[in-house]
Amino acid sequence: MAAMAIILSLETATTNCSVSVSKDGETVVLKENNAVNYSHSEQLHVYIKEVLEEASLSFSDLDAVAVSKGPGSYTGLRIGVSAAKGLCFSLDLPLISVPTLQSMANQLELSSDDVAIPVLDARRMEVYSAVFNADNQEIRETRAEIVDENTFGEFANNSKVHIVGSGAEKCQEVLNHPSFQFDTSVVPSAREMASLAHEKFQKEQFEDLAYFEPYYLKDFVLQTKKKG
Repeated sequence: MAAMAIILSLETATTNCSVSVSKDGETVVLKENNAVNYSHSEQLHVYIKEVLEEASLSFSDLDAVAVSKGPGSYTGLRIGVSAAKGLCFSLDLPLISVPTLQSMANQLELSSDDVAIPVLDARRMEVYSAVFNADNQEIRETRAEIVDENTFGEFANNSKVHIVGSGAEKCQEVLNHPSFQFDTSVVPSAREMASLAHEKFQKEQFEDLAYFEPYYLKDFVLQTKKKG
């Protein structure tokens, strides 16, 4: 029988700073705060300490660290990945990456023909999105796309389409098909990372610590003031 896997999961891709510890894919303790302003740099390490204490575990009990890999906020992703890499280096643990949109889709319980489309708000009318079936398998890859009246239309004719996340509001403004259902309350959370991280742990699908980078989707543009 395989040993029990204890995994620490970090989710910082959006405004929700979320940390969980799980045993064999089941979340044991979760700490999170979805603040309007990013407070990840202050809160993340506090939450890590708190979830371990609450689960009566120490760092030496961990078998792996999982991190939400994006897409999402450049700053948020960097903070999460830096913390995860730091822990993996110092504790000699494997690093697991979990696609942010897939863990969002993992929050939904769908009927067999339903489709989940997690959408994260990008700039203007743009969203980051991917499409998943009822088994949480990706059936269309992650993209940055401008939302217009035809967006996601190919999924609307055969099934109920659940459009969830911070980008759902702008989708709702332009998408009129009766199959579409919108929910802006879904945010990426470390709770739903647990089962996905455990699956990867069992398959030994680990990241290369030296080279792993978050999935930003687009090049980060640093806004600099022009000199007068």
